[in-house]
Amino acid sequence: MPSIRPFALVALLAAALPSVVAAQTVWPAAKPITLIVPYTAGGSVDFNARLVATRLGERLKQSVVIENVAGAGGVIGVAKAASAAPDGYTLVAAPDSVMAIGRLINPAAFKFDPLKDLTPVGMLNTAPLVLVARPGLPAQNWAEFVKLAKAEPGKYSYATSGVGTVLQLAMELIKQREGLFVTHVPYRGGAQIATDVIGNQIDLAMLVSTSAIPNVNGGRLKALGMTGSQRLEALPQVPAFGEMPGLKGYSMLAWTGIFAPAKTPAAVVQRLNQELNAVLKDPDVRAKLQEQGAQPGSGSAEDLGKFVQAEYARNQKIVQAANIKE
Repeated sequence: MPSIRPFALVALLAAALPSVVAAQTVWPAAKPITLIVPYTAGGSVDFNARLVATRLGERLKQSVVIENVAGAGGVIGVAKAASAAPDGYTLVAAPDSVMAIGRLINPAAFKFDPLKDLTPVGMLNTAPLVLVARPGLPAQNWAEFVKLAKAEPGKYSYATSGVGTVLQLAMELIKQREGLFVTHVPYRGGAQIATDVIGNQIDLAMLVSTSAIPNVNGGRLKALGMTGSQRLEALPQVPAFGEMPGLKGYSMLAWTGIFAPAKTPAAVVQRLNQELNAVLKDPDVRAKLQEQGAQPGSGSAEDLGKFVQAEYARNQKIVQAANIKE
């Protein structure tokens, strides 16, 4: 019997070897990859995620399936990704509101830490915001509005799609930099905002670019400025706030990043980042994102990680200074 054991051991090792090799090389061949979108189908995050998922699947030679997990302003879907197995088969298209704002506003709603429980993969897209004014406002540009607002503090109001959104933080930072007192009017979602500003029911609104562009170019709203560091191609006549005296260097964007559960293997993250960047260089993908008012993302996973940390730190200062709470 002892003389048989070495041969038996060799046989066992030989039998096990294929499964060991397969375990090392299986990703992403074993099963489809799930990309969680933390909102209902049909919105801009969902559109952009689906656009990229299709091309990403083609490059990985594996299906990338969208799963819409809506609720709590995106928190539920991102939390599901954070608690998933870190095996490269679960990703999430997570927005600024969940990754770099929400926990500052309402910590009780977060049973996870976005900065620790998720690992960055790559930036999906960024989008500037546009500050618009009602047609009857007696100001044609930002400088004129500043004079009005300083002459009568508290008289004027601005709308956003809710408390603690990047829209509110963008305007609050402008107010802090300019020394203005303008009242925030939060709406539940953004559908009604443009209508009310067009109807002269509210003075200003901070809108995502997709909502602002058709109304500004159609002459229904006046654009006072946009929050990116450069002007939008679709609104070349609208200056960036960072160009203006008193707001030099100002830049604040809405953004969505692709993230995986923490401890996802570095090699998997690197491959995903590489393929995502390749997808975002595709002319058709870029054109479709730009039609949505978004700029394609780019850069390494490390770049996104540093960006999110910087966004969180800046937003913390804004929230504290403006005493923003839900």
